[in-house]
This record gives sequence, C-alpha cells and structure tokens, in this order.
Amino acid sequence: MRELAAAGAPIRVPVAVACRVLKLHRQHYYAWLAQPVTGGELEEAYLANAVFDAHREDPEFGYRLLFDEVNAAGHKVSELTVWKICSANQWWCVFGKKRRGKDGRPGAPAHDDLVRREFTAPGPNRLWLTDITEHPTSEGKVYLCAVKDVWSNRIVGYSIADRMTSQLAVDALESAVSRRGVRVAGCTLHSDRGGQFRSRKLQQSLWRHQMRGSMGRSDQPVTESAWVRWRRRSGRGGFAGSGGCSVVVCLELDGRDVSDR
Repeated sequence: MRELAAAGAPIRVPVAVACRVLKLHRQHYYAWLAQPVTGGELEEAYLANAVFDAHREDPEFGYRLLFDEVNAAGHKVSELTVWKICSANQWWCVFGKKRRGKDGRPGAPAHDDLVRREFTAPGPNRLWLTDITEHPTSEGKVYLCAVKDVWSNRIVGYSIADRMTSQLAVDALESAVSRRGVRVAGCTLHSDRGGQFRSRKLQQSLWRHQMRGSMGRSDQPVTESAWVRWRRRSGRGGFAGSGGCSVVVCLELDGRDVSDR
C-alpha cells in the first residue's frame, strides 16, 4: 500500500481510500510505516504459520513431533524454537494439558452421524467403516488404520505407520479406493471423532472421491471385532514387526479367517 500512495506512483491511490477498501485503520497503517516489520519477524511469522498448520492437521502431536513435521516441510529450525512458538500461542497436544470444562471429550465432529448405529448396507461400496488401533511388534508399536465394507464384512484398505497421524487415515482411504476402483462415488465413510478423521487432509480426499463423511460414537462393533481377532493373532509377544501385521491384514483382504491362525 505504501507503493500505491507514493508521490511517484503511476496511479496514485490516497491512503484514506486504500485503507477504506482494505478495511484497515489509518492509525495502524501509519504505526506500521513508522516501525515496519523486520525480516526476522516476517520469517518467524511464516514459521508460526507452518507450526499451526501441522498442529491443526494432527492435534495429538506434541512440540517434538511438530518439530519433525515443520522440518519435513522445509523449515530449518530447532526443537526449542518450536516449543517457544507452541507455548506462546498455547498450542498444546490434546492429550497433554487438561482444559477445565472439556471433561476429556473429543472435538466437534466434522460430519453428522449418518449411520446412527445401523451398520447395514444394501450393496458394496455404500457404507465403509474406518478406525485406528495400536499393535505391539518386535520392533515397537505400530498403528493400523483399516477400512471395512459393511456389505461384504471385509477389509478393503489399510495403512500401517509408526505414528498416528492424519496421513495414516488418508493412506487407508486411498488404499481402499484403489482396490475398489472408481465405483465409490456416494459411498459413506463412517468413523469416530478422532483428530485423524477430522483432519483437513481426509476431508479433501473425501471431496475428491465424491464420498460422504459420517461421525458417531467411538465404539463400532463391526470394526472392534476385527481388532479382537488381530490382537488374538499377535499373541503376547506381538507381531514380528510391521511385516507380520501386514500379513494378517492381507489375509483379511483375501477373505480368510485369521482368528485361529
């Protein structure tokens, strides 16, 4: 705006007019003109935006995991700097500091409950259920997100990762869509109100595939039965790495009973 109001500008726009169009106060403009934003402050603002985007995508992350996400996005910064930004803006992990009055309840759902615990479907690719579970392995914990077709009662897509992020849910959905082809328009994806399923990434994937989202209570008997079978399969020692977990899911994809294997 300073360039538009300059005396030598090709088309000069008065400050009053520019502020009225941009809905700014002239006092704020003149205050900025007297003490403009420095390069360091601008860089810090970009970094804070990157941290906020990572926090919004995965609200379960603490500052250490946010540090990994920000560095993966191309920002070279230390863990301490990320902690300072999170602390100054009160961006806490949802499992960290307790809020008075929240009572441990999940966040607001991104979709209405279209299923209302009626876990039936008139045909394939009409209603999918998805959930995330944690499994111990010989290499440490892994997180498994699976998508089940209610009509066939079979797993149609899954993803495995060592961290429970929104990308885990997106990869599981993309896996199911690729296995079922393009015949998924109008299909409803039902989940609980976890942060991974409320993320902007997953909403964009649903919109891209012309699917509908649905969110309800956390306990889904159809998906819980699969988790019980797979935990029984892992035994006390857990799976033999993430590969062992993948084998069990692949058997489920093939329609085989893995409860006694």
